[in-house]
Amino acid sequence: MLLVRGHAGGTALTGTLYERGEQPPSFKGAPDDDAPYVWVCDSFYEVASGGQVQVIEGEKRNVAFETPTTRGFETREAALEAAEDHVRTQFARLGVDSDDIDVELVDPDEE
Repeated sequence: MLLVRGHAGGTALTGTLYERGEQPPSFKGAPDDDAPYVWVCDSFYEVASGGQVQVIEGEKRNVAFETPTTRGFETREAALEAAEDHVRTQFARLGVDSDDIDVELVDPDEE
């Protein structure tokens, strides 16, 4: 298992990449095709009211969360590329410039 964590605007978003041989969580919408690599991460967007208040780039923003994004992949490289793109996209949905987003891979056993 690897964590893919994006940092931007004073906050972070972390998703999980389940690797070959690991059992990803099962829930509605999870891939059922026995993909060797499975990416699971929250998706969110800014709303005018409601949602959850987050401080991003020093501003309070109302953020609504969608059902977690879950995707299966045949290769580790494709999964990591999609994971990084997903994390960057979530911050971009809140208006964070892509140059201000740092993405790291974290082994939870080493954290």
